Amino acid sequence: MFNLPFQHPVSPETAYSKPVAYFSMEFALDQALKIYSGGLGYLAGSHMRSAFQLRQNLVGIGVLWKYGYYDQERNEDNTMRATFREKIYHFLEDTGIRFQIPLLGREVWVHAYYLAPGVFGTAPMFFLTTDTEGNDYAGRSVSYHLYDADPTVKAAQCTLLGAGGGRLLEALGWEPEVYHLNEAHALPLAFFLYDKTRNAGKLREKLVFTTHTPEEAGNEKHNIFFLKNIGFFGRVPLEEVRKITGINDDIFNHTLGALRLSRKANAVSALHGEVARRMWGGYPSICEIISITNAQNKLYWVDRELEASREKGDGGEVAARKRELKKKLFSVVADQTGRLFSPDVLTIVWARRFAAYKRADLLLGDTERFKRLMGNTDRPVQIIWAGKPYPKDEGAIRIFNHLQHLSYLYPGVAVLTGYELGLSKLLKDGADVWLNTPIVGREASGTSGMTAAMNAAINCSTNDGWMPEFARPGENSFILPTITDGNQDEQDRNNLFQLLESEVVPLYYDSKEKWQQIMLTGMNEVAPAFDSDRMARQYYEKLY
Repeated sequence: MFNLPFQHPVSPETAYSKPVAYFSMEFALDQALKIYSGGLGYLAGSHMRSAFQLRQNLVGIGVLWKYGYYDQERNEDNTMRATFREKIYHFLEDTGIRFQIPLLGREVWVHAYYLAPGVFGTAPMFFLTTDTEGNDYAGRSVSYHLYDADPTVKAAQCTLLGAGGGRLLEALGWEPEVYHLNEAHALPLAFFLYDKTRNAGKLREKLVFTTHTPEEAGNEKHNIFFLKNIGFFGRVPLEEVRKITGINDDIFNHTLGALRLSRKANAVSALHGEVARRMWGGYPSICEIISITNAQNKLYWVDRELEASREKGDGGEVAARKRELKKKLFSVVADQTGRLFSPDVLTIVWARRFAAYKRADLLLGDTERFKRLMGNTDRPVQIIWAGKPYPKDEGAIRIFNHLQHLSYLYPGVAVLTGYELGLSKLLKDGADVWLNTPIVGREASGTSGMTAAMNAAINCSTNDGWMPEFARPGENSFILPTITDGNQDEQDRNNLFQLLESEVVPLYYDSKEKWQQIMLTGMNEVAPAFDSDRMARQYYEKLY
């Protein structure tokens, strides 16, 4: 238990009594708390909700980002603008806990805030900030922007989360049996813990690690002397860092370090597990990599009326409620774009973080075919795009702006800004089809389709991430054939158009009963397998 007044709200269930601290750079807990960017945060938020519902002895450790990720707005010409506004959260409690950690070549003050479980129905949460008395601008700015573009600040943020989180648990008088790193961001925790015993074996007994990135290039690497100067390794000398991580050159791979300092690691889908073991299997001395597939919290995400209709097995009632939910979404479409969408028209939604491999613009590579799809007055289609590019990713922003300009040509196309928890819920409630187009092998899990299926949207996806564990094409989803050679973009585009033209669109308009059956089957089969209660149980059973 923590020192008062930060006691765990309930006595944990016996199966979940082992104390665990879960470290993540972002958590999507509620629309009001803007400390997340995308899927990693959504996953962590659902985990914290299920940990609370299952009465697990787990706490979450994160960072209180002063400006969040960013606020997605529009310029005068409707192109995307990233704005940064100070966030103030009156529902967070000041713990009064302050301490210093070595950071950026000096001692930097860290202040801790507490989110009580009763506020949003989560495990107890603690958030760290350097925006506090005693720090200069450089020190304060470490906790300003989630995923700061400056490499020095970004590495300092990792140190704040890891070493700062470890120091906070000391101040709370709470020593977990397991420290869980959700991605390698909090790796400095390992060096903070190692410094106490200088025993790598004892460190590995306590450390577990979740990897989310299926591309080696996407796993962070920095010059080891650069990291040392920032304070990434704390007070551990470089020769010991090299010894315990096995990294002897000057480029320090964060994920490789985590795999060598952890007792066990997990990938976030069965397919990702295969990819991760191929990626890292050639490196000696890494820990075992198992698979625990990501999931989302059904209790938080599902529409209660849809769920009641699903339980009755009433497809017509589900469809009627879906029509009402589409109207709610379309009021946002009208407000943002001036377009009046119809709840009786097939509505396809592509909404997630904008990144090149996710291919938001896959359909646009064949202009004539796209025109035919959008110009069919007998079987009309509406498409909504939404999502946040990284604010410094000019390529992803160009795709977003291209879609925005394209929308002027088609009355059935809308591009929305402000893709956060609130809009995400409306889009999943209002989508008939949830479109997912990543290059196969590059999406570790992807979870947006899970919550879409919970709310009677039918997934239309490449067979990547969690999809191979769920999809039964034509029965609970629509799946593109997997491309093994040739031009994957071109083949996936052709197959997607073929699927939409010959199966999805005709089925929606001509076979209502079959459509409703696929909807119901998807809703029935997405849970409990992809409800985060299953995931949170498996973390205790398989990783902790």
